[in-house]
Amino acid sequence: MPSKRSIIPAISRLAGLGALTAVVCFASSVTAFAQGGTVAVTGDGTSSAATTKPVIGDTIPDDGATGKGKNQRRKKSLATKSSAAAASGPDIAGAPTAEQRSIVALVNDEPITGYEVDQRAMMLSGTNVQTQAKANFEAIVKNPKTSERLKQILQQTAQENQGKSRDEIIAIFERRKKDFGMSLQRQAFESARAATLPAMKKQALEELIDDRLKTQEAKRQSVTIEDSQVDVIVKSIAERNKMTIEQFQKQIGGSLDPIKNRIRATLSWNEVVRKKFAPLINVSNRDVDKLVATSSITGSDDVELQLQRVRITLPAKAEQEHAVAARIQDADKIRQKFTGCQSTADAAMGVSGAHFENIGKQRPSAIPEPTRSLLLNAADGEMLPPTVNDGAVELWVVCGRDAVKASEVQRNQAEGELKQKEFELMAKRYLKDLREDAHIEYRTNVGSK
Repeated sequence: MPSKRSIIPAISRLAGLGALTAVVCFASSVTAFAQGGTVAVTGDGTSSAATTKPVIGDTIPDDGATGKGKNQRRKKSLATKSSAAAASGPDIAGAPTAEQRSIVALVNDEPITGYEVDQRAMMLSGTNVQTQAKANFEAIVKNPKTSERLKQILQQTAQENQGKSRDEIIAIFERRKKDFGMSLQRQAFESARAATLPAMKKQALEELIDDRLKTQEAKRQSVTIEDSQVDVIVKSIAERNKMTIEQFQKQIGGSLDPIKNRIRATLSWNEVVRKKFAPLINVSNRDVDKLVATSSITGSDDVELQLQRVRITLPAKAEQEHAVAARIQDADKIRQKFTGCQSTADAAMGVSGAHFENIGKQRPSAIPEPTRSLLLNAADGEMLPPTVNDGAVELWVVCGRDAVKASEVQRNQAEGELKQKEFELMAKRYLKDLREDAHIEYRTNVGSK
């Protein structure tokens, strides 16, 4: 039977730098704790948690706050027990506390509880909690007290297991060391959550108020969102995070309700806005042409302009200022005579130095700025004001525009983008009106907590 004196030196390296390094390895899994309720869902139901790769397969307590997870160790793991007791703050994953069950706001007599605010705040906090939790964990690991505590665990393990073999004692110590690392993770996460959530609670409450107004209006408009529609989006979010539904549910705190409620409110609101404002949305071809030709939707222009131009040459030398003013006056006379593309050539006749050009179809990229943008913004049959360019006063005329056949997909995309912007603007005004007409009663100043 090995003595305590012979065992401790043999495994003392486990409580020194080697043990500390082993605990540091847990830093990669602290993200799993941070993701417990922090997968943020945007207004369209997509996930913004994809920036941090989900940690799957790490040993995480099912319910760290209550200590009832399947990986809970024996009660004599004092480090885990004391660390869990020290972790303060609202219990998001477990059952709501009395404070969380309290009503923090009423929206047309419909309550919003503190529990809902905490859940939404966790979603909104996103990677902020993850980043802070990791930083907290690294600071704890570097603290000399952490190494001392590991040595104490080693001593205690050897004392409590005298008579057992060296390998048995090492195995017991490794389990306790792992429990200790998990308790440090929990401590780091709870500290990060306590520091991050208060700043998000006000925003969370306002979002929940908006969601209540949206779903109430949807009910008035007889808009119904099927559970299957919501489930499809939730499944898509889980798949983008490389998780099953069950894994995703565990990662966000054990319940899919917060995300489902937000998605349902968004979908129903989109349908309300579509039904109410779709007939009012009108996107002109000119706006589509401009977006297609100038935005990043495509890598090149996909519209051709039918153009005319009148150039009035300037004198080569002397009195340029007087000459420019005189030529601009001549250009204004041409504009006064202009009644359409069929009249451009006749309007230029009789003006000294004026030369008419029927340019025909031209891609906007061939025309320098700012003339390009002016032409894209012009209506068909419009003559632009005179500009001075390359030794002449120029008058440009847009006689029409044609989409290049290969660009129809891009044009449809551009039209959809423009319509979406109009919808968003109208939806924002609509929601503002609903807020002004609603009875909203704040019962708790969540921002002060």
